[in-house]
Parts: sequence; C-alpha cells; structure tokens
Amino acid sequence: MTVHTDTIQLHSKAGRPTYFEITDEVRRIISESGITTGICTVASTHTTCSVFFEEYCHDVDFAGDEFIQADLNEGLDKVFPRCMTNNQYHHPGPAHVEAVKGMTDGATSTGDTILVPDLESLLNTEAHLRGTLIGASQTFVVEDATPQIGAVGYIYFVDWDPNRERDRKVKVAVIGE
Repeated sequence: MTVHTDTIQLHSKAGRPTYFEITDEVRRIISESGITTGICTVASTHTTCSVFFEEYCHDVDFAGDEFIQADLNEGLDKVFPRCMTNNQYHHPGPAHVEAVKGMTDGATSTGDTILVPDLESLLNTEAHLRGTLIGASQTFVVEDATPQIGAVGYIYFVDWDPNRERDRKVKVAVIGE
C-alpha cells in the first residue's frame, strides 16, 4: 500500500464566501501518486472552510458563484446569518476573546496569514457553523487512477469567512495500490 499526500494552495476573497472548483487539481494529485486503486481524501485545514461534492452548474451570478452555490449561500444565510456584532451568537465568548488576544501580533500565523489580525475578525461565527454543517472533508473511491465522481460530479472547496482574504490550504491524501 502506498500513501501520497499533496497540498492545494488557494487565496480567498473578502466580503463573501469564496468557492473554488478543485476537481482537476485532485485528479492531478491522484495521477501523480501512481495509485490506481484506493481512496482519496480531500480535507480543509481551516475551521471556517468546507470541502463538498456537487453537480457542476453552468450558470453563474454576477459575483461569479455558480447558481447552486448562490442557492447554498441563501439557504445558509437563513440558518446562520452573517455575524455582524458581538453577542449576536454565543461565540466568540469572553474566554475565547481573551485566549486569542495574543494572536494578533503575527507571531501566530499560517503562512502569510495572521490568525487573528484584530478582534473584529472574530465575528465570523456563521463561517464556523457553516464549516461544521457542510463538513471539512470528502473521501472518494479511486478506480483506474480516477476519482469515482460520476460524469457531472465536481469537488469544491469553500471559505465561508467573509471578513478578510486569506491563504488557504487543502490537503489531499491518496491511499492504495
């Protein structure tokens, strides 16, 4: 059995959830792994992001989101409205705010991204809840060195946090023979 790992680097936008269609990148990683039979797991390393599997939608809105992504945004806006003020949600509570105050100086970062550049950036509770609801990873069966996602299935990564643009990482692990 062989295990092959790789990372997809992305850069999200501020102001809205940012979607990335990453199917070709996942296919490339599977091909480079040399594994023809096994599984492939695609996982976010971020708590405000998700990986999901969906049909490709040919129509896009003015922001560039596929219509099904716009529908997903509208549905999730009803369940978890954007966090605009402190105390709108229980999170971030006073203990959490106190615990992360030391992370605003850039000493704690992922790549070029400071985890907590300012306390206002903590008002992203809806992004955490959406990430939890949709999930951080997907696993696909690999046969003939191809992810079994059907003719219209595509793999997406989304950063739900609208507060700021950031560098994002997607980990891909291919396991098999």
